[in-house]
Amino acid sequence: MQLTDSLGRTINYLRLSVTDRCNMRCSYCMPAEGVADQGHDAVLRYEELLLIAEAAVGLGIEKIRITGGEPLVRAGIVDFLFRLSRIDGLRHLALTTNGLLLERMAADLHAAGVQRLNVSLDSLNRETFGAITRGGDLDAVLRGLDAAERAGFPPPKINMVVMAGVNDGEILDFAELTRNRGNSVRFIEYMPVIKDEGWQRYSIPGEEILRRIAARYPLEHVCKGAYAGPSRDFRIQGAQGTLGIITAVSGHFCEECNRIRVTSTGQAKGCLFSDDTADLKPYLRPPDPVQLAQVLKAIVTAKPEGHHITCDGYGHKNFTMAQIGG
Repeated sequence: MQLTDSLGRTINYLRLSVTDRCNMRCSYCMPAEGVADQGHDAVLRYEELLLIAEAAVGLGIEKIRITGGEPLVRAGIVDFLFRLSRIDGLRHLALTTNGLLLERMAADLHAAGVQRLNVSLDSLNRETFGAITRGGDLDAVLRGLDAAERAGFPPPKINMVVMAGVNDGEILDFAELTRNRGNSVRFIEYMPVIKDEGWQRYSIPGEEILRRIAARYPLEHVCKGAYAGPSRDFRIQGAQGTLGIITAVSGHFCEECNRIRVTSTGQAKGCLFSDDTADLKPYLRPPDPVQLAQVLKAIVTAKPEGHHITCDGYGHKNFTMAQIGG
């Protein structure tokens, strides 16, 4: 079954958040004090998250990415992933993590059926990494990357949010990871999410990022897979890994968007930057699989044509990525 929205876009990808908790405090993601406690009943139970996943796959979703917050901080996550991976019709199960707990959990994640890992990593410099994450341990993340490959994962994809004057001097260092480690690196434009006056000072257009890389390395275009995200992908000639540019601000990719999102509190969204949500909890407590599927389908049907962020500003309400699911 193929799931399409009102504009004919195929929607085959669900980003499912399991928590808004995190063991880092990245400056562009959440305030230094973290996010307000939602309360025990506000966050969906694993059984409820599983119902959402089953309904989505029944409609035509083929890929699910588990996000947070930091999904690995939630107790019982490995067992949940095992159950999720057994859903009939689910073709691809991925997980995004900050990597802090990956060293000790990678083998269990692989055994549970996770097929691909994305690791958020914004600096290879300990001082810069500590400043961005407000105290994160870079060495633990790097050990986690190695542990993931030992466990049997392909080299994890690395997501780098590029910030002018903060870590943009490391663009070529990250590009080099595609050559000497075989990782795939995604360079992400800085986006206005939390309230940050003058956010444009951090924003570097994707074309500038690509220009810097191309000035050092010969690049070739790479065709994306069926479940790929919004990046424009390239390969340094001879490299095992790839690099991609995600231009949410300077070059919208909304016409190719293939995803919907559900937060850890059960709010379904057709677009990260849309203020329109549908609360799924009434169809989970008690469970009503038929109505749940209908609401998810309605979210797909009503998926907006695009968002309205430009370098001049934006209209959506501020939020933290941890609350939505990064």
